[in-house]
Amino acid sequence: MSDARNYSSPLSSRYASEAMRFNFSDSKKFTTWRKLWIALAESEQELGIDISNAQLDELRSHADDVDFEAAAKYEAELRHDVMAHVHAWGDQCPTARPIVHLGATSCYVGDNTDLILLRDGIRLVRAQVVEVIRRMEVFAREWRNLPTLGFTHFQPAQATTVGKRATLWLQDLVHDLEDLEHAETQVRFRGVKGTTGTQTSFLELFQGDHDKVRELDRRVTQKMGFERTFAVTGQTYPRQLDFRVGQVLSSLCQSAHKFATDLRLLANKREVEEPFGKKQIGSSAMPWKRNPMRSERMCALSRFVMETLGNTAHTAANQWLERTLDDSANRRIALAEMFLATDAVLNLYVDVAGGLVVNPAIVERNLMAELPFLASETLMMAAVKQGGDRQDLHERIRVHSHEAASVIKSGGENDLVARLKADPAFASIAGNLDQLLDGKLYVGRAPEQVLEFLEAEVKPVLERYADLTATSEVRV
Repeated sequence: MSDARNYSSPLSSRYASEAMRFNFSDSKKFTTWRKLWIALAESEQELGIDISNAQLDELRSHADDVDFEAAAKYEAELRHDVMAHVHAWGDQCPTARPIVHLGATSCYVGDNTDLILLRDGIRLVRAQVVEVIRRMEVFAREWRNLPTLGFTHFQPAQATTVGKRATLWLQDLVHDLEDLEHAETQVRFRGVKGTTGTQTSFLELFQGDHDKVRELDRRVTQKMGFERTFAVTGQTYPRQLDFRVGQVLSSLCQSAHKFATDLRLLANKREVEEPFGKKQIGSSAMPWKRNPMRSERMCALSRFVMETLGNTAHTAANQWLERTLDDSANRRIALAEMFLATDAVLNLYVDVAGGLVVNPAIVERNLMAELPFLASETLMMAAVKQGGDRQDLHERIRVHSHEAASVIKSGGENDLVARLKADPAFASIAGNLDQLLDGKLYVGRAPEQVLEFLEAEVKPVLERYADLTATSEVRV
């Protein structure tokens, strides 16, 4: 059957990066199984079990050449994936065959490999988050002074700046990075715990020597690059860890969704846009379209991750006693695809953050269309300082602003300024109205807040990860 007649996950064929696809590939999974079996055999030999150097050398010589076809044949017969690979490797290593998987349960390779993939996946995600922060920092700094119309309830509100708005996106990412760093510290090794977590088989193997069993656990853990193990387990590591890791991925996708949604709204107003290729087609029917397809895809994939988090919660809640197997099929899909989809979202985020397009003339035009309304109190107080009656001025602005709003709703331009200039009550400031309507007067401390935030919150992150970089792999 050709590949074209098989389902292929879009996460592999279209969206996720090569590095993340490899992290959850069969190649990495099953070679990691073999590394775990080698680490176990080495440590057992070091602690006195009768395992020869020749057997270890044979295992090492076939650590990477997994015979997937043979393993598939064995699994079809045995209905057990771990034993299928034990047999397939045993065929390649006949001398070492008797000592492969000695004392271990399936979760020794299955769960410990999952923990390695989680750890390595977190590190890949971390590099992408840092790169987004790096690119967004440049954007926020560059546009910190440009006044723009602020919104609450997606209705015109006080002015802000384009750079200040970007710090809101940045702050979410900085907090997500902190959570991601914490999550990595929670990924411990399951270690060598046995069938129900009691280490019974290893205690028998070492003839009741508890110290050697503890040392075996420590040595294997160290060989596989971990500092800590879960102190106690059932057959599996605690499935709540999957939720904790997934929770951070969900939070990252919430942040990305917020950014992408904001950008879609701004693109509609033509103020800020995602990058658009010279030959990119926005619509098959409407040649002029510049659809924000990358932002839309970020939202789509983010929703997938946020919803998949629920799977990890149900799996953790439904672990019966020392273990139940209804976690297996779900976790094969949920964990890998949460990482692959988050990776795809961050790939897009890196790409978009590095190519954001600001249209200052449009930003100014949209602000000025509303600024006379937003500045009405300032104009009123300026006229009061020139001897005007506050209550009379308030009423006049109220009437003029409602009339100007009616003009706008009828398809006209905001003529509030012209109305005020023509009103004798505002004659004392009529000559200064244009200066009083400079957008920079209405952004408060936004430019200063940008610099303060970048110095206090973002600079330490970028210094800490100065050598950590990531590139975008947007393929379609």
